[in-house]
Amino acid sequence: MFPNPLLVQQPNPSQKMQCSPKLRAIQRRTRRGSAVVLGLFLASSLIVLLAVSLDFGFIVVSQAELRRSADAAAMAACWELFEQQNNSPAYATADGPVRNAAAGAAALNSVNHTAPSIGSTSNDLAIGNYSFANGGQFSTSLTNGANAVRVRVARQSGLNGEVPLFFGALTNRNSQSLQQHSVAAMINNVKGFYTPATSTETVQILPLALDLATWQSVVAGSTTDNFRYAQNQVTSGSDGFYECNLYPQGTGSPGNRGTVDIGGQNNSTADLSRQIRYGISRQDFIDLGKPLEFDQNGVLTLNGDTGISAGIKDDLASIIGQKRMIPIYTSVSGNGNNAMYTIVRFEGVRILDVKLTGSMSTKRVTIQPAKMIARYAILSTQGGFTSDYLVSPVMIVE
Repeated sequence: MFPNPLLVQQPNPSQKMQCSPKLRAIQRRTRRGSAVVLGLFLASSLIVLLAVSLDFGFIVVSQAELRRSADAAAMAACWELFEQQNNSPAYATADGPVRNAAAGAAALNSVNHTAPSIGSTSNDLAIGNYSFANGGQFSTSLTNGANAVRVRVARQSGLNGEVPLFFGALTNRNSQSLQQHSVAAMINNVKGFYTPATSTETVQILPLALDLATWQSVVAGSTTDNFRYAQNQVTSGSDGFYECNLYPQGTGSPGNRGTVDIGGQNNSTADLSRQIRYGISRQDFIDLGKPLEFDQNGVLTLNGDTGISAGIKDDLASIIGQKRMIPIYTSVSGNGNNAMYTIVRFEGVRILDVKLTGSMSTKRVTIQPAKMIARYAILSTQGGFTSDYLVSPVMIVE
């Protein structure tokens, strides 16, 4: 006989299931064990993550120090290149003094408390040419002359040692190899000049123009080399920088040499004297009435006066041995104070000798090319407007 299911006693929902004290203790121990294991796993993961983060941060700091060291080395090397070119036109690829300058600057900028040295290969230091054309690129071909230095500073196993890491035992990496390249350049794509910011500042442009054909002959070494500048003195002798006479003699284009008006039209002798001695002033830029800058065709037209007056001989004599920038022209239209000069570039020169009295054949303003920093220069980022002896201050370009 089967029991009546309606008569079977049902459990009371309000009653809780009872566990023995022993079972409850086992359950508590199991939970505590799981928490300990999870805690150990999370703590280990956090320690590894912290170690990786600290080492990664150390690598980032070391890379920044490498960048600083490479920038300083490249800047020092490029300034030394400028000085060497200033002393000798033949200086191009011999990198001894340039390498020494780079090494000295790099050593003063430690990486991870270590003074880095510069390697001896061309990959570690190279003298070359940097041009804004084609987006800017460094080349060691020297087709346009050397105006840049590329330096590599490294912390590698074969050079200065790799950067040590703190937690190599945890990350299975005890050190990190790092390197940094930097390129410093003196840009010679001078497009013109900005107006000086204050009335006390000037731009050292000599208001005397030279024809392009004669300038190219000087740079090519097709003229005379009878003067040398050394130890702040001009003496007789050869120094590798060839010369020309800025005074107009003979016929043809050189006969049109003369003064140009950078300021008000028909500059007076007093204006020319001031500009020769002290440079072009802010007011001269304003009085010019237009930017002192080449147009889209690469030319700048300036009014001038053919010939050079003896009235400025003392002013020219006062700057013998000094550097100045001069405008280079391709053609002249008109005569006298109605002359219009087509200027196509500016170049750096040094005044060597002045004689504006006596016979026409003995008058001279002797100059030679001289590497010069163009203050207030407007640089062309598209290339072109290339000067042989006029460059911007050294700057980091890569």
